[in-house]
Amino acid sequence: MKRHNSAALPPSTGGEMHLETAGKAGKAYKRPGRCSRFCSVLIIAAAFWMLARHCYDYAHGGVASVEHGRASSPRRGMSPFSDPAVPPQSDAGDRKISSDKEARELAAAEERRMRGLCTGQYIYVQELPSRFNTDMVWDCEDLFASKDKCKYTANGGFGPRLSGGGDVLQETGWYDSDEHSLDVIFHDRIKRYECLTNDSSLASAVFVPFYAGLDVARHLWGHNVSTRDAMALEMVDLVTSRPEWRAMGGRDHFFVAGRTTWDFRRQDDVDTEWGSKLFRLPAVRNMTALVVEASPWDRNDAAIPYPTAFHPATDKAIFFWQDRVRGLERQWLFSFAGAHAEDSKQSIASNLVEQCRASAACSLMECSKKGPSNQCDSPASVMKLFQSSTFCLQPRGDRYTRRLAFDAVLAGCIPVFFHPGTAYVQYTWHLPKNHTDYSVYISEEDVRRNVSVEDTLRRIPPDAVERMRAAVVSLIPAVTYSDTSTKLESTVNDAFDVALWAVIRKVAKTRKRIVEGRPEDERQEMYSWKYPLLGQGQKAEDPHEWDPLFAFN
Repeated sequence: MKRHNSAALPPSTGGEMHLETAGKAGKAYKRPGRCSRFCSVLIIAAAFWMLARHCYDYAHGGVASVEHGRASSPRRGMSPFSDPAVPPQSDAGDRKISSDKEARELAAAEERRMRGLCTGQYIYVQELPSRFNTDMVWDCEDLFASKDKCKYTANGGFGPRLSGGGDVLQETGWYDSDEHSLDVIFHDRIKRYECLTNDSSLASAVFVPFYAGLDVARHLWGHNVSTRDAMALEMVDLVTSRPEWRAMGGRDHFFVAGRTTWDFRRQDDVDTEWGSKLFRLPAVRNMTALVVEASPWDRNDAAIPYPTAFHPATDKAIFFWQDRVRGLERQWLFSFAGAHAEDSKQSIASNLVEQCRASAACSLMECSKKGPSNQCDSPASVMKLFQSSTFCLQPRGDRYTRRLAFDAVLAGCIPVFFHPGTAYVQYTWHLPKNHTDYSVYISEEDVRRNVSVEDTLRRIPPDAVERMRAAVVSLIPAVTYSDTSTKLESTVNDAFDVALWAVIRKVAKTRKRIVEGRPEDERQEMYSWKYPLLGQGQKAEDPHEWDPLFAFN
């Protein structure tokens, strides 16, 4: 998707243009003929700007009262997205800067609309009261009792800025990001999207700014099912009552729930069962939920990458990082960041720990469950390990996926997967269909039979290793969420862009089917994991080597 950087366009309402116009208007008092022309232009331009500004404010007012990603609040000088380590600033200068920036962005957005560059790209943001989104950020103390979530909601969901990474991290663009912060990150990016519209009939998709992940996180422990489901049910009542819903029955609606799908798929209304039933609600089954781990057997969710610690603000920053990791000397053949998993029958982590300990070619970072001593929670420590390794082992644990897989890609380390549910059938929008291009697959059963991981990796020819590393490095932009306060230039599509375009394509196919009078998608949900893998002429019922791994019980 070609991105258009409004910051690169000349300001159409900036100070210099006013001065130039004022100078011309001054001469007009001596030349009545010119006065009429220039005064008319000024009056028309001012009226047009005020109308555009009114439309812009109207389109955003229902989501939250937000100015450039900073939600307004009665707490003067602060924002739910602010960095708590940075003291509040006087708002007089901020208003001037924000007003100038808003004028430039508004002018650039209007130019894109005038040129027709937003055709097929418009997004309509559904109006929801702030209790469904930004109020949760203000009440961040309640998000997770055992962890300071407030610091992780700072900076548009990126968390506290990191510094002092030495030779491991770049000087800027690094944050201590929480893996469950996508609700905030995605909403902040949507508010900066260049092709927003307040006319839902023009929209290619409708975004619902409900922080489903933050909502359920508050109630996963010690709450009954009624409490866990309350806000989800209220959101559905509100959204389904709106005229935008009736256009496609919600099939063009999407939202972000920045946790695994299993937190939202409770089977029964029993307090002892885990999570909420949000994804099982009939209305939500028509919507698309963006999660960090999707269900292999359902169609109403799609997996997008976990947020890593790297959020570059410019093309230059991401290109510099790619060049850096591409040229690193890697002293270890392979590495593993993980821990023994004695309480998990399905995990092979313990087997990998033992193999790594026994190999002189492996570097092991053992992760403790809790506490500041857990190096796996340190972006600098993880990057140092993965930057020094050719291959990075990525087994599943108590869930299919792990954020460390994206940390490995970010470090230019070739991931080694042991179950297709960890990446191959999950991130089909962001990763290549042919998994052998960028990764190594060793089955869990082979590891349980004591097949040597080291021997398997050593048998890969050096030229194949170089090709895989090049492919991994090329994936870095697509698994990175760029800085929400800026826009990367037109050559880079980040994880947000890829996800948004995939949603738009999905809705377009559904809309075409409805217009043509074709029936609903009749694909069997039990094969949802398999459909993205099928080749020309293949059917979901055809045998596949991974069928036993996803046998539907």
